[in-house]
Amino acid sequence: MLNRAAMCALLASGVLGSTAYAQETAPVARPSQDGVTLDDIIVTAQKRSERLSDVPLSITAATGEQLQRAGVNSPADLAKIAPGFSYQPSNYGAPVFSIRGVGFFDNTTAVSPTVSVYIDQVPLPYLVMTPGATLDLERVEVLKGPQGTLFGQNSTGGAINFIAAKPTKAFSARASAEYARFDQVNFEGYVSGPISETLGARLAIRTEQGGAWQKSVTRPGDQLGDRDFTTGRLVLDWNPVDAARVEFSASGWIDKSETRAAQFRRYSPTSTSYTDPAAILNATPAAPDDNRMADWDPGRNYKADNKFYQLALRGEFDLSDRVTLTTISAYSNLIYLTPVDSDGTQLTNLYGVTNAKMKTFSQEVRLAGDTAGGALKWMVGGNYGSDSTTERRLNLTLATNNGVGPFRWSQFVVNNNVDVDTLAAFGSLEYQLTQTLSAQGSVRYTSQERKAQGCLADSGNGQLARAFSLLSTTPLAAGQCVTFQSTVPPGPPPFTPVGGFVAAKLDEDNWSWRGNVSWKPSEAVHLYANVTKGYKAGSFSSLPLVFSGQYNPVPQESVLAYEAGFKLSGFDRTVQVSGAAFYYDYTDKQILGYVLTPFGNLPGLVTIPKSRVTGGEVNLNWLPIEGLTLNAGATYVESRVRGHYITRDPFSVNIDIDGFPFPNTPKWQFVAGAEYVFPVSSSLNVSLGANITHRSSSPATFGGGPEFVLPHYTLVDLSAGIQSADGKWSAQIWGRNVFDQFYTINAAHVVDTVTRVAGMPATYGIKLTYQY
Repeated sequence: MLNRAAMCALLASGVLGSTAYAQETAPVARPSQDGVTLDDIIVTAQKRSERLSDVPLSITAATGEQLQRAGVNSPADLAKIAPGFSYQPSNYGAPVFSIRGVGFFDNTTAVSPTVSVYIDQVPLPYLVMTPGATLDLERVEVLKGPQGTLFGQNSTGGAINFIAAKPTKAFSARASAEYARFDQVNFEGYVSGPISETLGARLAIRTEQGGAWQKSVTRPGDQLGDRDFTTGRLVLDWNPVDAARVEFSASGWIDKSETRAAQFRRYSPTSTSYTDPAAILNATPAAPDDNRMADWDPGRNYKADNKFYQLALRGEFDLSDRVTLTTISAYSNLIYLTPVDSDGTQLTNLYGVTNAKMKTFSQEVRLAGDTAGGALKWMVGGNYGSDSTTERRLNLTLATNNGVGPFRWSQFVVNNNVDVDTLAAFGSLEYQLTQTLSAQGSVRYTSQERKAQGCLADSGNGQLARAFSLLSTTPLAAGQCVTFQSTVPPGPPPFTPVGGFVAAKLDEDNWSWRGNVSWKPSEAVHLYANVTKGYKAGSFSSLPLVFSGQYNPVPQESVLAYEAGFKLSGFDRTVQVSGAAFYYDYTDKQILGYVLTPFGNLPGLVTIPKSRVTGGEVNLNWLPIEGLTLNAGATYVESRVRGHYITRDPFSVNIDIDGFPFPNTPKWQFVAGAEYVFPVSSSLNVSLGANITHRSSSPATFGGGPEFVLPHYTLVDLSAGIQSADGKWSAQIWGRNVFDQFYTINAAHVVDTVTRVAGMPATYGIKLTYQY
C-alpha cells in the first residue's frame, strides 16, 4: 500500500517533496464516517465569515500550517501557492506584487500598489511595510480581481488578507529551529493562552540570520546576501461580555539584511557627454547564467536599516441579534534605509541609498446585519486614511550623464515627499432571490487629496550645485535644491532656479462598484458572474527634477472587469474543481516605461490610454487515497495595449506599443503540489511532499529586445519528514529549487549598463519543531 501510494504521488506531481497547498477551495482533509473529505476554510473575503466555496470570488486560501510546510516565509513566496501572483523587486529594492498581470512598478517606495495588503483587515498601504506579514498565521486569502468596493481603491489587481493566529483558550506553545544552506539559521515560536477569563494573549517571534549566497564575479571570496531579520507580533483578545469583542495587536520588524545585487549584461551608455566609465565597462564580461554570480562595489555597506511597527485596535459590538458594529483603527510607522547596487559591476556607475520615513493612520467604521431568515445581508461603512511619507534617495555615480560642461558630479539627491488624505464611504447588499439564486451589489465613493514636494538636490559636497550654477541665473549652494523653473524653456543658459522644493497637488475622486449573480443548485455546484469597476490612485514620478514641469502626476487608472466562475465538488467531497474566466478593460493604465530627461533616457511612469487583460484559471484538489492530497492550478493571462501609443524603449528608441503585452506578465503560470502522510508505527508518521511552480516567459519592459525578456522557468521544492502521531514534534528535511534552475525576475537599463536580477539558487535545510 505504501509503495502504491507513493507512486500515485509521484505520477500526480512529478516529484516528491515540499507540501500540498490550498487552492481555490482551500481544502483541508478531515475524517468523516465514510472516510476523508475536503472541507472548506472559513474566510472573511467579504468582511464576514463564510465558507470559501460559498464566496462568489476567485480566491486562493491556505492555512498557516500549509504555508509553513510550503516554505512561505514572506509575501513574495505566495507565488508557490497562488497561480497568477507574481513578485518582482524594483531597481531600488522595493517589492512589486501583481495578480493576473495587474501590478504597479515604480522605483520609489511611497507609491500606492495595485495589490493591497492587509493583516486582519488592517491595511499595510505600502508594500515596503509587508515583510513581516507572514508571521504566525491562521490563514492567508489571496483575492483576485478588483476589490475596491470593500477593500478600497488601489486594489485593481486584487487584495491579500493575512489572518494572524489568535490567542487560544488553553495554554499552548511551539518552537522551531531551522538550519539551511549558506549557514542561514532561523528560529520561530509562539506562546498563547488565557490571562484571565475574559483576556487572552498570543506572542510570536521569528528571526532569520546568515545565508550570504551571492558571489562576486571579480573578487573571489566576496559574498553578499546575509539575512538579519527579526519580526514579532503580540495579540490581545478581550471579551468582557458576549456582545463585545476587542482585539489589540502590536507588530513590527527590524531588517538589517544585505540587499541583492544585479548581474551585468553589457555596457550601453545613456549619454555621450563623458566616456570615463567606457574603458572599464566595455572590458567587463557579462555575468554567467548562474543564480549566485553578481557584482557590486567593493568596500561599501549593503546592510539595510529598516524598522517598522504597527498598532491596531479592532472592536466588534453586537447592537442586536442581527446588527454588528465594527471599528478598526491602526497606526503604522516605517523607517527605511536601504542601499542598492543596481549596475551589476564593481564600478560605481549607480549606487543608491533610499532613506524614507512613512507614517500612516487609518480608521474604518462599519455596520453589518441581516434580516430575519437571512434573506437580505447588508453593510454600510466609511474609511479615513492619512499618510505622510518623506523620501531622500542619495545616488553615487560615475556615469556618462553626470556633468555640465567641465564640471562633473559624483553624487546627487532625489527628494520626493508625499502627504495623502483619503475619505471613503461604502455599502453592500446581498439578497437571496430564490433558494438557489442570489444577487449582490456594492459601491464605494472615494475622495483623495495627494500633496507632493520634490526636487533634485546637491548632496552637500557642492559638485552638483557648482555644475548647475554654470546654467543658473544665480549661484547655487552646496546641499541646495537645484531644480529650475519650467517657465524658461530648455535651451541655452541662463535658467532660473526654483529655490526649494517643487510643490504639486492631485485631487481625485471616483465611484467603484461591483454587481454579482450567484447560483447554487446544490451544495456541490456554485456558479457566479461579476462585473466590477475599480480604480488606482494617481502618482507622482520619482525622476530627477531638472525642471519643475517634470513633476507632473499620472492620473488615476480605472478598470472595468468581467468574471464568470464555478466551484464544484464531487466523489463524496474528495475532489474539488474551480475555475474562472475574466476580461479587464483598462483606462489610463500606469506602467513604468522610459522617459527622456535632461539626464538622458531614464525609467519613468507612463500612462497607457487603453489596454485590456483576458484570461482564465482552473484549480483542482483531490484526495485519491487516505493520507494523499494533490493540488494543481493554472492561470492564463493575455495582456495587450489597445491603440497606437508612442513611448520609448530602454535605449531611447521611439516605439509604437499597440498590441504589446504588459511588462512582467507571463501568459502561463502553474503550481502543483502533493503531500502524502502515512503511519509507520502507532506513534510515528512519515510525510513526503512536492511543490512545482512554472512561469512562462514575459518581457520586463516595453521593447528593448531579447535582453529584456524574462525566460520561462520551473522550480521544484521537495521535502520529507517524520512526526509524532500526536503532533507534538516533527523533523523535516527540505530543498527549494532543488535542480538549481537559473531564472531572472527583472531586467533593466540602469544608466550605462544593461542588467538583470537573478532568483534564488538551490537551498536546502533541516527543521525541527516542538509543540506543547
